[in-house]
Amino acid sequence: MSVTIETLFQITTTAKGKKRLGAPVPVAPPPPPPVPRVARLMALAIHFEGLIRQGIVRDYADLARLGGVSRARITQIMNLLNLPPWRQEELLFAQGREVNERGLRGREEFWEWSDN
Repeated sequence: MSVTIETLFQITTTAKGKKRLGAPVPVAPPPPPPVPRVARLMALAIHFEGLIRQGIVRDYADLARLGGVSRARITQIMNLLNLPPWRQEELLFAQGREVNERGLRGREEFWEWSDN
């Protein structure tokens, strides 16, 4: 049985030309996968609803003004809260799956509240 260990070391040269072995160079872990856009929008809708409930902002118009987007866009984002709770959770934790917001709007099974 053989084991191979690979690591990077930094070699420096002194003023007199001697080479010195430095500490191992840390290897950065790979970056986490990107969060799907629809998951970010779902989280934003939940956050916006909290801001309205706490009275920090009055309505969707205030959110639109603060965010620099149209009231219609805020309504589109907030409509994600009309999804059944199990679909909201599915969107929040969608890992690597391609689910887009536009595709959700036309699908009736996404808007049903029946217990399956």
